[in-house]
Amino acid sequence: MTPFDCYKTYLALKNHFTKDSYDYYKYCKKTRASLESFYKRRDRFWFEKISRQKTDKEIEDFFISNFVSCNDSESLWIGEIIKTGDQNYNEWQRKIQSLSYLFKEECESLFAEYNFKKVFECSKGHPPLLKKFLSGKLSLETMVICDKIFLYGNDFDKKLKDPVWETVSRRIKKYSPFLHIDVSHYKKILKDIVFGGK
Repeated sequence: MTPFDCYKTYLALKNHFTKDSYDYYKYCKKTRASLESFYKRRDRFWFEKISRQKTDKEIEDFFISNFVSCNDSESLWIGEIIKTGDQNYNEWQRKIQSLSYLFKEECESLFAEYNFKKVFECSKGHPPLLKKFLSGKLSLETMVICDKIFLYGNDFDKKLKDPVWETVSRRIKKYSPFLHIDVSHYKKILKDIVFGGK
């Protein structure tokens, strides 16, 4: 990947995570960036450095990891990625490599405290699933996996009309296409937790 392609990948992913109207895959990773604007950037040398150090897939994952680790992608700027990017990337890689274990641990804790129906109950405000996420007890990855299994996001979108859920919902929807999982594998893990392997 050339430094300019690295910059375009950054812009495309930034657009994906910050704009409702932009989808990274739907728009085939395209942006309106020009080579001229790239050469005017003071940070272009950082893009040159990262394009030499990482493969195309690693560059894409590097930017994804930084956007998903940030609570507010819109406020994330390249200076922060330059400072903390490698740390965020390494932590994200560890999560992804042990995703089954992470999901199992978090769900065991969640379902030890609440029964299955109660977890998704939102008639009296935020459901336990969302509360656990907001308190840092559930990862964004677990939220995405649960949404891929139960499709609870659409139901929450209808019932919860508050900015907190809207922000979380957007993060889940924007991250979901990048979290490639075998849904049946995670359904089995969940079934074993909820029903004790019956």
